[in-house]
Amino acid sequence: MQHTISVVVENEFGVLSRVVGLFSGRGFNIDSLSVAPTNDETLSRITLSTRGDDAILEQITKQLNKLVDVIKVMDFSDEGAIEREMALIKVAAEDECRAEVLRIVDIFRAKIIDVTAKSYTIEATGAPAKINAILELLRPLGLKELVRTGAVAIGRGAKGWKG
Repeated sequence: MQHTISVVVENEFGVLSRVVGLFSGRGFNIDSLSVAPTNDETLSRITLSTRGDDAILEQITKQLNKLVDVIKVMDFSDEGAIEREMALIKVAAEDECRAEVLRIVDIFRAKIIDVTAKSYTIEATGAPAKINAILELLRPLGLKELVRTGAVAIGRGAKGWKG
């Protein structure tokens, strides 16, 4: 099962290394990782995606909470959360498929941010499932390059972390 975990940590050097080291030292894979400061400049939020059953998630959460610099660990897998990801997608844009690329971009409310004679670069933002869906449609047209940010998540309404 896929889990999205948000970890609020002290914004200090070495904290990310310790969090990632915890995963690698126990043989857990990180599928995506995003780190940025919060509205409090002394804190950062690490959002990561990993796979595993509930027992693995419980072990990960307990180990994260043992780290000195960790303030709060939140699992957004089962509760209401808003999850978004951004992708920059470069596709072939030969004459015969240009219109099809434009239709797909319009359907997914993405943006074309660069155009050359032979390619389009597209910016797509949304839930990871939306990014996967647009990629599935663009891949047969000639996917040339792809960069994804990894998911970020925040609790809906009053849910989430309060410092």
